[in-house]
Amino acid sequence: MTDVITRRDLLRRAAASGAFLTLPGVLAACGGSSPESSGSNGDKTLAKTLRFSNWTLYIDNVKGGKHPTLDMFKKKTGTTVNYVEDINDNASYFGKIQGPLSRGQSIDKDIIVMTDNSRYPKLLIDKGWLEKLDKSAIPNLKNLQSALQHPNWDPNRDYSLPWQSGMTGIAFNDKLTEPILTMDDLLENKKLKGKVTLLNEMGDTLALVMLANGDDPAKVTDATFDKAIKRIQKSVDSGQVRQFTGNDYTGPLSKGDLSACMAWSGDIVQLQADNKNLHWNLPEAGGDIWTDNMLIPKGGNVFTASTYMNFVYDPKIAALIEDYVNYICPVKGAKEELQKIDPAVAKNTLIFPTQEMLDNVHIIDAAALSNQKYLETWQNLISA
Repeated sequence: MTDVITRRDLLRRAAASGAFLTLPGVLAACGGSSPESSGSNGDKTLAKTLRFSNWTLYIDNVKGGKHPTLDMFKKKTGTTVNYVEDINDNASYFGKIQGPLSRGQSIDKDIIVMTDNSRYPKLLIDKGWLEKLDKSAIPNLKNLQSALQHPNWDPNRDYSLPWQSGMTGIAFNDKLTEPILTMDDLLENKKLKGKVTLLNEMGDTLALVMLANGDDPAKVTDATFDKAIKRIQKSVDSGQVRQFTGNDYTGPLSKGDLSACMAWSGDIVQLQADNKNLHWNLPEAGGDIWTDNMLIPKGGNVFTASTYMNFVYDPKIAALIEDYVNYICPVKGAKEELQKIDPAVAKNTLIFPTQEMLDNVHIIDAAALSNQKYLETWQNLISA
């Protein structure tokens, strides 16, 4: 048996080399699907196989490529989970599934996971390409954190249930700079010139810059959008911002090629284990919070998918997943369960944020993420 490459291992490799962190290039996705799993919306019989597509390294993982909670689900229900790590980013995955869904065909999946600060979860709902959850099969829905219960793109959680959440803020290396606590500092401090990166996801960067401007990212207007874009463009033109990145900022940040950058909370939790000089904070004006959501695509087995969602919303199961993943857990009671098995993780405020932190994060306007003019403007900006 060979050891699984963990999320932390990948970040260590990126940190050591300063290289782009390309997950599919390191860990090949497992292919295949199980045709007998599909079922009608009213079918209350569990399928033999649940087909689940997720992001890489986003579930509990042990030696030999095993996922203990999936084995526990099979033991409890008799259903095997065909778990595939074939989602690398929202846009490319949507491009993969939109053809068959637009033709009314099944994509042979019962659960997929997509991020709500992209436009795609709302787009899937608007196009009628998702099944509604069977809430009668999810009594543990009561354990959903209050702050996540009513997103503006799915107000009653009819089509979605959070898998994990994360915050977008500022990371810095204290060997290279004084603490960077504001977007004003990140965008304008001349001592950081050429040593700064922003995120290439429009929702992340736009939200933080709008907050720094005193504008509300939950209600984007043409005026506030243009104001934010002009400010970002100015920082790019001046050489303050080196580039726009995905999570490939992790290597240069750890290596010392970057002094500061926009960053996702979960990445920095992992990097801090090996580099105590790295810090992450919410900007004083506020940060962004996003959620990766479980969704049931058309043709998926609703009852089986909903039963699995109920399973992972048991706080004991959620704690086992969280102990590996280290993002923000959406399940009430998981923190208390984690205190029993891994107190250090339970105490980490980047994993279980304080109420003060949660009060200072915002969700980007879903309509803005679907505005074609905004998307084209953003793409031109990051591609120049």
